[in-house]
Amino acid sequence: MAKAKLFPVTTVGSWTRPEWLIHALRRRQAGEISVEEFNRIADDAVLAAIKYQEDAGVDIVSDGETRRDNFYSFVVEKLSGMRLMKLSELLDYIKDRAGFEEILRGLDVPAFAIKSPIAVARVREREEGIAVDEARFLKAHTTRQTKMPIPGPYLLTRSSWFEGLSDQTYPTREDLAKDVVRILRREVIALKEMGVDFIQLDEPSISQVVYGDEAEQTFMCAALGSRSDPTTELEFAVRLVNEVVDGIDGVRFGVHVCRGNWSRKEDVLLKGNYGPLLPWLMRMNVAQLVLEMATPRAGEIEVFKEYRNEKEIGLGVANPRTDTIENPQQIVGRVKQMLKYFDPEKIFLNPDCGFGTFAERCVSTPEIAYRKLQAISEAAEILRREYA
Repeated sequence: MAKAKLFPVTTVGSWTRPEWLIHALRRRQAGEISVEEFNRIADDAVLAAIKYQEDAGVDIVSDGETRRDNFYSFVVEKLSGMRLMKLSELLDYIKDRAGFEEILRGLDVPAFAIKSPIAVARVREREEGIAVDEARFLKAHTTRQTKMPIPGPYLLTRSSWFEGLSDQTYPTREDLAKDVVRILRREVIALKEMGVDFIQLDEPSISQVVYGDEAEQTFMCAALGSRSDPTTELEFAVRLVNEVVDGIDGVRFGVHVCRGNWSRKEDVLLKGNYGPLLPWLMRMNVAQLVLEMATPRAGEIEVFKEYRNEKEIGLGVANPRTDTIENPQQIVGRVKQMLKYFDPEKIFLNPDCGFGTFAERCVSTPEIAYRKLQAISEAAEILRREYA
């Protein structure tokens, strides 16, 4: 798929939610309003997210994931056999509950607010898949290229399989993964046929396999059990991603990897460069790696020197967890560092992560997010004039 211009600007997906939308989300989850009523309310939030992006100069827009509780738990409403459970509920199944609660406090994780989809029966699609309805509304309200983020197969398998709840239906994660891959393949084919330009598979838990201790990896993935060998986990992730996208062309696939986006406290989030991950990420049969690089926790760019032009890079050039607006010239300088290893045609520009990964714990405001995207767009224009 041809790009319209160099250094396309896009987002990682999520947009910050207004309080009135969060209120409607709570009412929907409590059964006080129907899904149809909620969607009528959420339509306005989606339209606002699109306009913010377009006015800021974004080339490939998302719907802001504004209908979602968070970037992966929303699937409980799209798939049967899933139950949305708070971490506080899952604690009932943890042997050392007091110890784990202390870990959550140290990581600045609100156990009452963060929810995870847990497989409690055979997982099947409902009528219209995972994100098809979101994509339809997005495409009806923008003429720009579109991006749809969906949970990646490793994330969805890892976050949904929980010992004591899932194993009666799926004895192992491998058993659940077969259904997850089947469901996601149907989903990406449907999104492609709708004309979605960019499908992003969110796989943030991959980084926790390498950088997180057992406590840290348990939070994001909701895999509150034992830690597995990193090599085994990474091989599992590569295989699942490749099974989902195998043989499907005509749409750009990307994989997003980060180190956590649930808190503005950088010291509670994971850190480490991409060096240990790149051999596996490069084996994923996707066009683009969507990576956080603005935060110092992401490490040095030099680790990419052995992988020149092997993939497109969705380069994170703005930190969504700060109120500081990045200087366009500084963004240009950061991009030029990556240009040592990737040609201009291979670099897209985006924030490190979403602005509202968790609906009730957004890390930014619409005004700050808008100004950060403006700065990225200004940097892109400077780069286009130089490298056209």
